[in-house]
Amino acid sequence: MHDGDLIELDITGIAHGGVFVGRHEGRVVFVPDTLPGERIRAQLTETRKKSFWRADAVEVLQAAPERRPHVWRAAAIEVDPAQRVGGAEFGHIALAHQRSLKERVIREAVERVGRLDLPVDVRPAGGSGDAESADGTGWRTRVSLHVDGEGRVGAYAARSHRVVEAPDLPLATDAVARAAAEVRAGAQPGRIDLVQPADGRVRVLPRPEGARSHGTPEVVEERVGDRVFRVDAGGFWQVHRLAARTLTSLVSAELTASVGGLDPEATHLDLYGGVGLFAATLGDLGGSGTRVVSVESDPRATEHAGENLAEWVGARAETARVDRFVSRLGAEASARERERLARGVVLLDPPRAGAGADVVAGIAALVPSAVVYVACDPVALARDLATFAELGYRAHDGIRGVDLFPNSHHVEAVAVLRR
Repeated sequence: MHDGDLIELDITGIAHGGVFVGRHEGRVVFVPDTLPGERIRAQLTETRKKSFWRADAVEVLQAAPERRPHVWRAAAIEVDPAQRVGGAEFGHIALAHQRSLKERVIREAVERVGRLDLPVDVRPAGGSGDAESADGTGWRTRVSLHVDGEGRVGAYAARSHRVVEAPDLPLATDAVARAAAEVRAGAQPGRIDLVQPADGRVRVLPRPEGARSHGTPEVVEERVGDRVFRVDAGGFWQVHRLAARTLTSLVSAELTASVGGLDPEATHLDLYGGVGLFAATLGDLGGSGTRVVSVESDPRATEHAGENLAEWVGARAETARVDRFVSRLGAEASARERERLARGVVLLDPPRAGAGADVVAGIAALVPSAVVYVACDPVALARDLATFAELGYRAHDGIRGVDLFPNSHHVEAVAVLRR
């Protein structure tokens, strides 16, 4: 068969990355925009590989009971696959079932890649009094629009860098969606970032192609409960309006259940620390005298982390690559410092690629009392958990997932590891 041919498929599984799995005459075919239990008609898009093919779903012949009308019309199966916007790969699936599928993705990654058998659950963002919306929309406080050479402004088409003009942004907050509608006219090729911090006012940050940023970035404030965090408007902060509160509450609860209170005289590490969100969580658990070091490679974020952690006399923020920091600490720490590290907690929130074997080995060599792993990629998490397990650190209580990206395939996860 060739690219462009139509086939019928029974969808039986899900793969990491928001695609689903069917088989044609024994060959695996990866297809988006469907879900297990469906029979579809698909158009082949990649048939050169011997081990698997790729295809686009073009028609649902037998729908699964969990299918619903897509929350973003521009991504619906009725739209030509070449024109479907990306970023809402699960928008056609009932919200509760999305979470079941995300649990399955994490569990299968941990079993297949990590060779581990761990309980997994995925819960929604938010809590009492401020829960997730019923259909999983209206949560994005940060959105990037793209502008092509023809002046089109919108999202990228799925799995491409082709700009698709979409009239609405249902995953964004109302304020961000309104701001997006206002910036489309006269936009220059490049990118436009829309950011809504805690004060509710949307900042519009144009990033024209080839332009270099000049001047000092605007600093905004984000809030988690009563605590204020300073961050550059264009810097990293969780995109879901409830994410920071949900994650810090989960980390605090899981760590307390696993190890009890934090020893304020120990040395605790917050690796890939950003502006100090999780370092502050550790500080709150340990009290005003907590010794915590936030490590981040972005100097602007480190500067803000130093300000955000000022109330803890034992806290500091250090600009460094995590791999180099951990290696240097292992080589240079005094006996007294090693003793403090061994009584402390290491929290890491690595990028999508994960921490990697060298960083994991460096952390394990410090023999901390516990490791808290915050992950945004199930496969990277599984790979790093396997390395930790080989070095004696295991997630005895399993993995807690949080659906901070409803209607997309992304999921956040937290695991507490102990020897």
